[in-house]
Amino acid sequence: MKPIDKKIYLASKSPRRRELLRQIGVEFELLTLRNDTPRGPDVTELVNPGEAAIDYVARVAREKAAFGWNMVQHRRLTLRPVLAADTTVTIDGAILGKPGSPNEAMEMLERLSGRTHQVMTAIAVYHTDMQRQVTQVSQVRFAKLSAASIKAYCSTPEPYDKAGGYGLQGLAALFVEHIEGSHSGIVGLPLFETAQLLREAGIPLA
Repeated sequence: MKPIDKKIYLASKSPRRRELLRQIGVEFELLTLRNDTPRGPDVTELVNPGEAAIDYVARVAREKAAFGWNMVQHRRLTLRPVLAADTTVTIDGAILGKPGSPNEAMEMLERLSGRTHQVMTAIAVYHTDMQRQVTQVSQVRFAKLSAASIKAYCSTPEPYDKAGGYGLQGLAALFVEHIEGSHSGIVGLPLFETAQLLREAGIPLA
């Protein structure tokens, strides 16, 4: 079934994903997934024991999209595609989530300093007859960072709502020597792959 209009639902709180969707002309309404319900978060972002980073990020994106689609049906909202995404940073097989403290953020950046790591963003689109998911992987190489630059960066608000403790679209752009992959994917939503899935869901895009 085709969407009855050109809008989608975005099951994400990320302001960066909103900006990226606006960049390609996608209209959306937000579906808020909660983290503080009495039963815990609507979708947990905990890593399962032994779960590889690429499996983890894909699973979380699918679970967010599925929860959003169930919400649309339960609330009897207008049937539109639901888009969800999740981003993680990995190095040496370890998953680097969002740092909970300055010390944790500094430890993450020290680990990334002078090395290449992977940024994985999974996107999932659910609609009436569609459940599709794609994961985009980029390679990012950091310059060797001084202790002073790490400390200065971690004194800003930037690291604390971002996987790996940094945001490419902010001050951390100064750390990056080389990128291989998708700039928008590193920021939080790979636009090429997103557009492909939305077209499959019936959203007209250029």
